[in-house]
Amino acid sequence: MEYLKITFRVVTIMALLLFLVMVTGRRKIGELPVFDFLTIIIVGNVVGADIADPEIPHMPTAYAIVLLIGLQYLLSHFTVKNRSFGKKVTFEPVIIIQNGQFIKQNMKKVRYSIENILMFLREKGVFDIQDVEYAIVEDSGNISVMKKPEAQSLTPNDMNIVTKYKGLKIPLVVDGEVYEDNLQKLNLDKKWLQQQLKLNNVNNLDDAFYVDINTEGKLCISKSDESTDFIKDFII
Repeated sequence: MEYLKITFRVVTIMALLLFLVMVTGRRKIGELPVFDFLTIIIVGNVVGADIADPEIPHMPTAYAIVLLIGLQYLLSHFTVKNRSFGKKVTFEPVIIIQNGQFIKQNMKKVRYSIENILMFLREKGVFDIQDVEYAIVEDSGNISVMKKPEAQSLTPNDMNIVTKYKGLKIPLVVDGEVYEDNLQKLNLDKKWLQQQLKLNNVNNLDDAFYVDINTEGKLCISKSDESTDFIKDFII
């Protein structure tokens, strides 16, 4: 009975946690606002205790999770609707470097040392503070860096070079399964796909592990036997 009780608790709690993720959105842990992060920590502790000890009543745990989700949702709603309220419960972006100079007062405000900032800059590929126009500590704690114009990498636009459009590749076969909807969007069919595979020594759809097509009509084919990929030109 204890195993059945634990199974029931895990299933119900996972459903609640999935709902929590849907409410908070698709964000990484490092990108979560402070209250969202604290909510996850508390939920983790509550859930861990509930699963580890079958003697703990389950319904209070479920209620606590629902209550935390509700509070998080309400806080997020008011943060968006009320700017002054949002400033009080969230961190605003703070400029810590401007025109190659540290802003000491703001560094104290966010409690970042020079060593912390230099480490973040190196992670952004910046090894000279004089190359930085602005460095901003975001709500998530990450640092955004804007380099000075002379320190930025050249782009084709800077050199007046016209580039070709490159859109997203469209998968046609994934793990041996044919995406017929994508074929139809391209005015293609399964028969055409089989012909293209045969031209690349793939005689059976089951032998194709992954196939995609780019905007130039080039196919990339990966065999299930992990052999070398092939590229086939085909203009749509």
